[in-house]
Amino acid sequence: MIRLILNLLWFFLGGFASGFAWLFGGVLLALTVVGLPWAFSAWRIASYSFWPFGREIVWRDPSPADLGAGCLGVGLNVIWLVLAGWYIALAHILIAVPQFVSLIGIPFALKNVELAKLSLAPVGRTIRDKG
Repeated sequence: MIRLILNLLWFFLGGFASGFAWLFGGVLLALTVVGLPWAFSAWRIASYSFWPFGREIVWRDPSPADLGAGCLGVGLNVIWLVLAGWYIALAHILIAVPQFVSLIGIPFALKNVELAKLSLAPVGRTIRDKG
């Protein structure tokens, strides 16, 4: 019940904006053929941005069929970090600071910090429900 309340508060107090921004960014990345590898990561982050409580971010297990979880994923993450990840992470941190200051906003600030970490290296990650 607490997760539902936190997710609803998160969604109506800014999660929808964050999620739609990630969706829109993924669409823009998909329109450029070069950005296609990052589009799927952006959409994954969008789903987490809409409904983060009760879910966690984990690294995918490397396998020969999954190129994003191996060396190619590291290269894609380095390119992402230099071109986009650092300022998206900075935006999430700047949002988290006032949330930390207000004691009631601490759970939301922690989720923004998780989104900041995720936006630094999104390739090779997945979102799963907490058990």
